[in-house]
Amino acid sequence: MDTARERCALADRLTTSGVLRRHSLWRSAVEAVPRELFLHPGVFLPIDGGRWQPVTALGTPPEEWARIAYRDESLATQLDGHLTADMAAGTVTGVPTSSSTTPTTVVGMLEQLHVADGHTVLEIGTGTGYSSALMCHRLGEDNVTTVEVDPQVAACADAALEEAGHSTWTVTGDGLLGHPVRAPYNRVIATCAVRRIPYTWVRQTQPGGIILATVGSWPYGTALAKVTVNDDGSAEGQIIGRSSFMHARAQALTPVAGDVSARTAYADTESPAKIPPVLLDEWMPAFLAQLTAPGAQLVRATGGDGTRNLYFFDAERESFAAFTEDTTGWTVRQGGPVALWDAVEETLTAWQESGSPDIASVRLHIIKETHTYWIGDRQALRWEHRLA
Repeated sequence: MDTARERCALADRLTTSGVLRRHSLWRSAVEAVPRELFLHPGVFLPIDGGRWQPVTALGTPPEEWARIAYRDESLATQLDGHLTADMAAGTVTGVPTSSSTTPTTVVGMLEQLHVADGHTVLEIGTGTGYSSALMCHRLGEDNVTTVEVDPQVAACADAALEEAGHSTWTVTGDGLLGHPVRAPYNRVIATCAVRRIPYTWVRQTQPGGIILATVGSWPYGTALAKVTVNDDGSAEGQIIGRSSFMHARAQALTPVAGDVSARTAYADTESPAKIPPVLLDEWMPAFLAQLTAPGAQLVRATGGDGTRNLYFFDAERESFAAFTEDTTGWTVRQGGPVALWDAVEETLTAWQESGSPDIASVRLHIIKETHTYWIGDRQALRWEHRLA
């Protein structure tokens, strides 16, 4: 099926919403690259009960497949690190491990790269290859290098890129620690989330070049960082907005497992929470909590009597905060060498006293040894993450 009409309609929607700039050179890429090619062999559509319905390209009428492909939403293409839609006989459960990101996010990030003719780009996280194809169309396939850690995902992307008429530099392996060919690059873009931008990416970027990556360690409350590399090997910039991607597998936190109530049975302190932990359901407070306690995770659980319990764990520092709610509010019990919630409360209080600025107020400076984030001049809104 020829999807030229669907591609043009997608470009129109992206222009109307402001994602595509007027007269943007990316528009021709959106109109030229068939997104449906990058969804083979199929996708998983969410259904009730946390299950997934596999939908394959070959088993779906062309018109319906086109409607799915040009939805402005992310489409899961792999579950649990191996399962693709053609392998599933019926509805399944599982955790998405590869997807085709919503075109709004993909194209919005490409606009933020501010590329020029002749620029070379390193992409971390090939995924389905759709964003790779857009960059190949805009810059030429010889100027695009893309890295994918999963051989199965990389093979599907390579086949789709070839069918779309592109043969770019594809590296299968760990793009976080490796040194892909053809460095240094004018631009580096990550289509996966990382806890912090690896310094190897800074070394692989020319002075004056831009790195664009989603930073944070939680599934939500993460942010899009845009930094420019300096002549001295440092990089600086700011958070430019909210962003959500699957985490790079080498940097994903191990989920807290086991009996969480048993792990929090012995606390050093117990006190009323000055700030309710449910504030972390909001995006900006969640991001601030990750800056304050970058190794911590928020865990939600329901007790046998139906009570709502929240836990804040930092496995590396062997510390926790456990929250319970009653008619008077929230109580926090803390244990371990670090008072996790005290630090988060200090951050959130300082943020509120500063007028609750949005996520774009966060600045960032990177050197080999540290990442420093800050908002304004308040010491309580300054975070230094040492990499040693």
